Amino acid sequence: MRLLIYKLHIWLGLIVAIPVFAWASSGLLYAWPSAVEGGKIESIETTRVRVSPSEALNRAGEFAGRKLPTTALTLLMRDRRPVYQAVGGMGADSLLIDAETGAVVRTPPPGILTRYFRQAHFYFFAGSWQVPLLIAVAALAGISAMSGLYLNLSRWSGKLSRRS
Repeated sequence: MRLLIYKLHIWLGLIVAIPVFAWASSGLLYAWPSAVEGGKIESIETTRVRVSPSEALNRAGEFAGRKLPTTALTLLMRDRRPVYQAVGGMGADSLLIDAETGAVVRTPPPGILTRYFRQAHFYFFAGSWQVPLLIAVAALAGISAMSGLYLNLSRWSGKLSRRS
C-alpha cells in the first residue's frame, strides 16, 4: 500500500508542478524590468494632460460609433506620451486616447512575453476552462499534500517504533 501511495504522490507532484511552474515563471517575468509591456513605471506629466476623463470616454465612444461598456479608464504614460486606456468588458478590448490631442487608436496587440505573462499568470492557458482547471489542480495538490503527509508520518512512526 505504501509503495502505491508513494508512486501516486510522485505522479501528482509532477502533474501539479506544470501549472505551478507556469504561474511562477510568469511572476518572475513580471518582476523583470521591461519584460512585460507596461512594466516600466513612468511619472505622468500632468502639465501635458489637456483631455478630461469624461471627454476621453466620449472620444472613445465616437471612435467606436456607440457607447462603450468601459470597465476601467486609466491615465498612463506610453511611449513618453500621456494617454488614457479605456478597457472594455472583462478587459477584452481597449482603446488608447491621447491625453494631449484626444486622438483615439486601438491598443496594439501585446508582444510574445506579455501574452505569455497574461495567459500563464491570469488564465493558466485555459481560457474558458480556467475555473474547472484550477479546481482540479487544487484538488490534485491537496491529494498530493495528504499523500506526502501520510508517507512522512508513516516513515517517522516506523523510525520511532524501532527506537523503542
